[in-house]
Amino acid sequence: MRNKYCLLGSGLILSANTMIATNPDGAKSVLPNVIIIHADDLGYGDLECYDAKNVSTPAVNALAQDGILFTNAHAVAATSTPSRYSLLTGEYAWRKQGTDVAAGNAGMIINLGQYTLADMFKNSGYKTSAIGKWHLGLGAETGKQDWNAPLATHPGDLGFDYSYIMAATADRVPCVFIENGMVANYDPSAPIEVSYSKPFPGEPLGSTHPELLYNLKPTHEHDQAIVNGISRIGYMKGGGKALWKDENIADSISSHAIDFIRRNKDVPFFMYLATNDVHVPRFPHDRFRGKSPMGLRGDAIVQFDWTVNQVVNTLKELGLYENTLIILSSDNGPVLDDGYDDKAEELLNGHSPTRGLRGNKYSAFEGGTRIPFIVSWPERIEGGKTSEALISQIDIFRSLGELINSRIPRESAPDSENYMDALLGIDAVGRKWVVEQSYNHTLSVRDKEWKYIEPNNGPTGVPWVPEIESGNSSKPQLYRLSDDYHEKNNLAESHKDKVMEFMNILKEVREK
Repeated sequence: MRNKYCLLGSGLILSANTMIATNPDGAKSVLPNVIIIHADDLGYGDLECYDAKNVSTPAVNALAQDGILFTNAHAVAATSTPSRYSLLTGEYAWRKQGTDVAAGNAGMIINLGQYTLADMFKNSGYKTSAIGKWHLGLGAETGKQDWNAPLATHPGDLGFDYSYIMAATADRVPCVFIENGMVANYDPSAPIEVSYSKPFPGEPLGSTHPELLYNLKPTHEHDQAIVNGISRIGYMKGGGKALWKDENIADSISSHAIDFIRRNKDVPFFMYLATNDVHVPRFPHDRFRGKSPMGLRGDAIVQFDWTVNQVVNTLKELGLYENTLIILSSDNGPVLDDGYDDKAEELLNGHSPTRGLRGNKYSAFEGGTRIPFIVSWPERIEGGKTSEALISQIDIFRSLGELINSRIPRESAPDSENYMDALLGIDAVGRKWVVEQSYNHTLSVRDKEWKYIEPNNGPTGVPWVPEIESGNSSKPQLYRLSDDYHEKNNLAESHKDKVMEFMNILKEVREK
């Protein structure tokens, strides 16, 4: 049955195995399972259903066909840590210090007293999980973690009943999975030490032992600890059998996601599934090699599609797919050379990861934050639709909260608003405007027609990847995106009233 959702304002009846919503007309409906598939560095143009060239993504295409494909959806930030922080807390990351791209030994970035998206679901009777990339810190204090014992703080302290995560990113140490606050497959014969300040004596580095880099070599920065024939950011010692093999990361993430679904098939569940594939170092499993003419990056997108297929097939096998709400998106825009010599740029062969948008990951331009965004819920959404509604990930928190009739504490999710109608295709407009953050905290405001980038003194290129346009300028920038898709014609001088309008929006948001 496909119809308008009608769970808001409902009374909840809890049973042993399901949660039932009593609708205003007296009808009853089982509340949906919810899965957020959060890809890493997947661009607006990287999926076949978004006109990608040279790569096949049948599983994602099918998900879009069963749901709604959004063409004007935005991450909150152009980099990973602040984007994920905002998604899980409903708060703009620039409001809080310490939310920039985190090292692998960062302490917990989300305060234990903050009410999270996982808290909301857990307190509404859901089983909750975080699986895959975390990148929001672990332990009580940066650099003080004991990786050989249970961590003092981990996702379990933020509302997640189960977690199987990477501490940060695949290019940062420690290169081990953390399961419920402890190193998975811990090897007592190889105790783990991690540092981001100095190397460990006797441990080879990518900068000094390039002959040991038999899988991937760096182009910049990533020349420190060597794990699995790939050098990383940061220094690490030990790990033994707990160390991951990059080619098996997708399998590990997928298998643990499937196990969680199977264990909780009789209760409502929420899963935050954060995949790694497209983030560097890109090193997909052999069975995906050569599936795209774009080399490792293209093959990594194919591998991501496989993970989506694994999850969807499991839901269908268990009879859960029809009543599972899936939101598939990315944490920020794409990047090509992000530290490894994988020929990502050389092998594009006409493919545009940003779908022609200006800028990339890190940037204040559209390519930094406009993302693929698909919502599927077969029981409630009529599939095969495209929506131009203006969407921000900041609103996922309160939108889902309204859907499941959750009571959210007054001070929580301060920047999130309810746009569930837009997510379900009922509202074709969405937000009036969205606020976005670049790598150096430059803010932009974007409405359906215009985009304003505030002036700042940052460099024109991203410092560690100068060929990426940062979007920085000492002058205000204003682009009419309705007829200037590539953000080339700055109209700030001729439309000062519009500039002032956006400046006032930013002022009000900052003072909120």
